Amino acid sequence: MDNLTNIIEAVIFASGEAVPVKYIIEKLGCTLKEVNKCVDELKEKYTGTSGIYLLTFNGKLQFATNPEYKKPVSDVLTPIKEKEFTKTILECAAIIAYKQPITKPELEDIRQVSCDYAIHTLLELEMIVPCGRKDAVGKPILYATTDNFLKRFKLNSINELPDYDELMAQIAELNSSLLADDEEDGNYLYRKDEYVDKSQENPEPENEKKGITEDGFELPDFISDDDDVIKID
Repeated sequence: MDNLTNIIEAVIFASGEAVPVKYIIEKLGCTLKEVNKCVDELKEKYTGTSGIYLLTFNGKLQFATNPEYKKPVSDVLTPIKEKEFTKTILECAAIIAYKQPITKPELEDIRQVSCDYAIHTLLELEMIVPCGRKDAVGKPILYATTDNFLKRFKLNSINELPDYDELMAQIAELNSSLLADDEEDGNYLYRKDEYVDKSQENPEPENEKKGITEDGFELPDFISDDDDVIKID
């Protein structure tokens, strides 16, 4: 395969996560020797002052940012992560609180989007914790909220949560609204857990009302106070 190096490069980039070499060999019909040669070429390309490094570990390949540029990367991406925290992380936290114990597939079935990032962040913030495995195919992990969740939102107990049906209606309305925007004006490209505005006509959010996201989703009272939202480093 003449462009094997370029193909492997594209696969690693598109994945965003570690790619097992055995999958590359199996799906592309190449040999380990050929893959290793391509890896050497990519490592030579992504080295020194390059913004991206190629990591090889435990039979896997993954792109990572150059540690030298950690601060500027953080300066740009932290506000984006904070914005995503407000819209996605808190929705997931609320649903977990209502439905606990709940698995990731069940959470994703409710939200109809990937929740990998949300669960990872909530675990790091110690707002949720694994509490066992469900007796089902694959034995998926069950998650529940912690005391830290209650403290973050100034709740004495889970019993103080607002009405669940009301929150579900709001989330359903948000999803319908975003999908309608996508179909009507084509200004959004849907990609799992986010909408990317390609119009560039209105970069600033129009709705400045506290507790309402730029997508028009009104967060429940117990998670609408920005001052109480923990920021992501």
